[in-house]
Amino acid sequence: MQLRPFPVDLAATVAGWATSPKEAAMWCGHTDGPVPAEKVAGWATGDDVQPFGLYDGDDLVAYGELWSDEEEAESELARLIVDPRRRGQGVGQRLVAELTARATYPEVLLRVHPDNQAALRCYAAARFSRVSAEQEAEWNAPQPVPYVWLARTR
Repeated sequence: MQLRPFPVDLAATVAGWATSPKEAAMWCGHTDGPVPAEKVAGWATGDDVQPFGLYDGDDLVAYGELWSDEEEAESELARLIVDPRRRGQGVGQRLVAELTARATYPEVLLRVHPDNQAALRCYAAARFSRVSAEQEAEWNAPQPVPYVWLARTR
């Protein structure tokens, strides 16, 4: 498998991977029905956002973003999702490893919806650990959901 820059013309494919409203909310916080392709395309052009696709040959099998925060000197993995047909096959772990390897800063963070047990298992397998309760409370103060925050130092 190979990580490549994400082509915006595949936004509809990625948007279709959230198979239920609950899954969409856990993936990206979207609560108004299916995630529109335009929303995914918009993410891919955001400031300080590097969107990537993980490919198995020519097939896109996962999507994720790498965010860089120069002021805090940290990187964050965001909006990771795997094609439903490829879940449970190690694709998520591979995506996390590839994105982490490309991070600009040694500290790599990610936030996870607390109900997303599959993602929490994936990130634990990738050697991410929960931040302190105090740090998590501070970072969650402006958030719409009390996320589980994880960190790993490369």
